[in-house]
This record gives sequence, structure tokens and C-alpha cells, in this order.
Amino acid sequence: MAVLLQIRDAYKSYGEQVLLDGAEATLTEDVKVGFIGRNGAGKSTLLRVLLGEEELDRGEVIKHPRLTVGYLRQHDPFQPGESALDFLMRDSGQPDWKCGEVAGEFELKGAYLDGPVKELSGGWQTRVKLAALLLHEPNLLLLDEPTNFLDLRTQILLEHFLRNFRQAALIVSHDRAFLKATCSHTLDLARGKLTLYPGQVDAYLDNVAEQKERDEKTNAAIVSKQKQLQRFIDKNRANANTASQARSKAKQLERLQTTEIADDEATAFIRTPVVEPRRGPAVRCTNLSIGYPGHTVATDIDVEIEHGERAAIVGDNGQGKTTFLRTIVDSLKPVSGSLRWGHGCDLGVYAQHVYTSLPQDQTVQQYLEYNSLPGTTTQQILKVAGAMLFRGGAVKKKINVLSGG
Repeated sequence: MAVLLQIRDAYKSYGEQVLLDGAEATLTEDVKVGFIGRNGAGKSTLLRVLLGEEELDRGEVIKHPRLTVGYLRQHDPFQPGESALDFLMRDSGQPDWKCGEVAGEFELKGAYLDGPVKELSGGWQTRVKLAALLLHEPNLLLLDEPTNFLDLRTQILLEHFLRNFRQAALIVSHDRAFLKATCSHTLDLARGKLTLYPGQVDAYLDNVAEQKERDEKTNAAIVSKQKQLQRFIDKNRANANTASQARSKAKQLERLQTTEIADDEATAFIRTPVVEPRRGPAVRCTNLSIGYPGHTVATDIDVEIEHGERAAIVGDNGQGKTTFLRTIVDSLKPVSGSLRWGHGCDLGVYAQHVYTSLPQDQTVQQYLEYNSLPGTTTQQILKVAGAMLFRGGAVKKKINVLSGG
């Protein structure tokens, strides 16, 4: 099995933040690897290094002469006004018939292929990007959070595509079920080190937990033995008759070493807002039509959600879920019909592409101060920031240096 690329003794830092600290890994052909790690650990940075878009501080990446990489990016690669077919032809240099043939594997036909690609939903745009990857005939796919914004149908299509893709893949994802369905190996980036495990993500995480438990038990036994030896040494080293035994025990003590166990990494804590209990409808839509000027997406929407209820909006990509949410939070005006919120409702909105709309030149603390309620103290702001793992100097980081997570 040929080696496609090797990462050797890799170091990469941004200021005081160490992302790679002597990291090493080897990727071989025909193996699909799930790439895991905490937000900000450096996964996307490593992908950029593998693509040649960034350089290591030290170390090297050795690539096979026949390596051809296909990269599914998180950001939007499309130009204004171009269709999906235009993009595929521009990106791959392939003729229209070839692009249409590959696009058909992802059900990209008719208006989805010939209409403006920027008007497609996130899931359909992901299909376009996947078709573009195939047109380059890569032997290594690099996928960075490929399931973002996908509906179930498109995710199943992507899983089917990856299972039938006969080349290698390195897939960054926090979706364990998706990795389990598509990857046979697991690559973990933690504390600057890479660990490649020849098994699926669940087995790897179980193995890590079991190894930690074994190390803790072994360390406890070693510490107990160390104390026992130290007591014997303290009691007998001054006695001429037992001094030699004490010296022998001291040598045993020197050889006993505990295994270093990394502390559990901090986890984020999301505080549930305290709200006043209410009864009756929180929001009511009657005969509502939603869409954009010249294009109605959905009609005859009659929905009533009571205070305290939790409602999930499901449906295929492109059916109008985001359009509906934008309408009810007054980001879009209704085409027709009525929409009414209950008395005293205070809305909190988390948009699909929220991280692309954040002010890049502000620090974390500046952004939170600007958006907090009047009278919020600095201590309260720092407490909330700390709960989301922005601690110490992290609140002074500018938004443009943060990972998407």
C-alpha cells in the first residue's frame, strides 16, 4: 500500500498558541481517515499546510510524486452570476458534457445545474463542490466539515459517495455518526500531537478512555509502592545493619516512575437563559407566504408554537427552512399572510452563516461588550466568555484569527 504523504516532526505556532508540537502521521492510499480534535486545535491549519497554503515553522510534509489532492472547502468558491455548470467548467477545465455527466451523480440537473449557483442552498452548493472534486480525479480527498448545512438526504448521498470512492480521504468532522459511516481509521490532533488509530472513531475514543483508566490504576499502585519503599528507607538508612538494604530500596525507588496523564481538557458550558413562564402562542403564522422579490418559496403556512414548546423545522435543502426562519425574525418581509409574536417575546437568533458576519477586526471581549445589555459588567462578560473557553488572553484575540468553531 503506497504512502501518499508523510508529516514529519511538524511544528506550527501562532504567537503563544502551539498547534503542532513535533506532530507526525502517515497517510496511505485507499484509506479513509476521520480527522478529529477540539475547535481551535489546528485541524484546518494542518489541511492548509498539506495543501501548500501555509508553511510549517519546522518539520516537513513529504508527498508521493503521483499525489493529486481534492479539497472540499468551507468557504464559498463561486463567482457572482455563474451557474453550477459554469463553475464546474471553470474550476476543472473539463468540457460541458463531462461536467454535466459528473454533476448528474449528485442529482444536479435542470435549474440546479443551469441556474445561479449562489442562489442554491448550502446543501446543493456542497453537491456542486463535490462534483468539482471528482472532475479533478484526485487520489486524496481533504474534506473540511463536509456535513455543514446538509439535509439528511444529501448527507446520505455524501456517505454513499465516500463509501464508493476508491481513493484515500482525510475528513474533518465533529459528526461521529458520519465518520463511523465513512471512515476506517481515526486521526486525532490534541495538544500538538497527531495520533493515527487503525479503527473507527468510537473504538478510538473507547481505547483512549480505557488507556487512561489503566494508567491511573498503574500510577496508584506505583505511588503506593513508592511510599512503602520510602518508609523503609527512612527507617533503615541510619542503621548500620540495614543500611545496605536501604540503599537497595533507594535504587528500586529511583526506577519506579509514574506515567504522565494529561489533564482533561476544559469543556464549554452554555447557560440556559432564565425566562418568565408564559402561556399561549409564542408565534402564530396564518396563510403565510415566504420568499424573495419575484420568487415565492412556500405558501399557505399555518403554524402556531406555544410558549415552552420546542419545534424542529425539517425538509430537504432548498425547500425554504432558512427563508422561513429569516421571515419570522423579520430579516425578510413576508410575501403575504400574517405573522405575529406573543407579547413580550425577546428573540435570540443564531444564523446559519453567523461566523462569516462577525466583525473581523474586533476582539472577543469588544464584540461581547458591544452586544451586551446596558449595565452588563465586565465581570459578567468575562464569566460568559470563560464558559465558552475564552479565558485569560483568549478574550483579547481578534475574531479573524479564530477557527470557525
